[in-house]
Amino acid sequence: MPLQIVRNDITKMPVDAIVNAANSSLLGGGGVDGCIHRAAGPKLLAECHTLGGCQTGDAKITNAYDLPCNYVIHAVGPIWRGGQFHERELLTSCYENSLALAKEKHCETIAFPLISSGIYGYPKAQALKVAIDAISAFLMENDMTVYIVIFDKAAYRISSKLFSDIASYIDDHYVETHINKTSEAMRRQKQFQEMDLCESISLPEPSTVPLSKAATLEDALQQMDESFSEMLLRKIDESGMTDSQCYKKANIDRKLFSKIKNDKYYKPSKPTVLAFALALELPLPEIQDMLMKAGFALSHSSKFDVIVEYFILKQNYSIYEINEALFAFDQSLIGG
Repeated sequence: MPLQIVRNDITKMPVDAIVNAANSSLLGGGGVDGCIHRAAGPKLLAECHTLGGCQTGDAKITNAYDLPCNYVIHAVGPIWRGGQFHERELLTSCYENSLALAKEKHCETIAFPLISSGIYGYPKAQALKVAIDAISAFLMENDMTVYIVIFDKAAYRISSKLFSDIASYIDDHYVETHINKTSEAMRRQKQFQEMDLCESISLPEPSTVPLSKAATLEDALQQMDESFSEMLLRKIDESGMTDSQCYKKANIDRKLFSKIKNDKYYKPSKPTVLAFALALELPLPEIQDMLMKAGFALSHSSKFDVIVEYFILKQNYSIYEINEALFAFDQSLIGG
């Protein structure tokens, strides 16, 4: 999927470029900045000495030296001062300028930390929203895989109210699948005892309707219901979106969409089906129908499904916001 939230050490990400949450001197510091400089080795600092610093909201690029990536993009985020000093605009600019530099270098993959959310004090939930808004806007016009890297889950939280609301919904709707087998066997035995097993049960006669005759396998396949691929393409046409608008909104890779479009019987993963259904903002019954076309269903025995259902019922179809919540509850993400 083009935008992913991952838990990792950014210095170990095997991408084309990583972004350093730098200070204006570009000469190293604490937090992510210090970790990147230590991992890259002294040559990185030597190159940074030649750059003449960097203004807040801007970014500059260097080689990566001992890091597994090709480039380090040094972005200077704003210090949080209550939100009244253009912090959001400056932070957005960090992401936009970093992505522009990556594009200039023909990068296909890039990893960001959550810029300004450490010692600069930018509230983490707001910093994440700025990051997602800026990155998703870029991805609507460009092809690149972008990672937001969270080193420590304790450093990442969705809003406490949203977390509490989702947790309550899970408590009310999540069904544990671990059933006491002994009690289940007793329940079934009681059911059978209550049935009048002596009563004759008339079984229906075998169907005398002949099977539909198909001269070829192709003819037989044509008799099947609309496939997932066919339903998806029909729904995109009905929505008025272009193909690219739909798969980008769905956080789906262009190559994957091409496979689905060109193979009538392509079998997607469940997160991929949900991504398209959410991008199309389908009502719950139509989402269930689309899932069924691919051989899936929403289940209250899956926390992933319950969380997704929570957002659908709230009519919140933002895949990025749903993925934030899924990440917070240690679930897989939507997209493909």
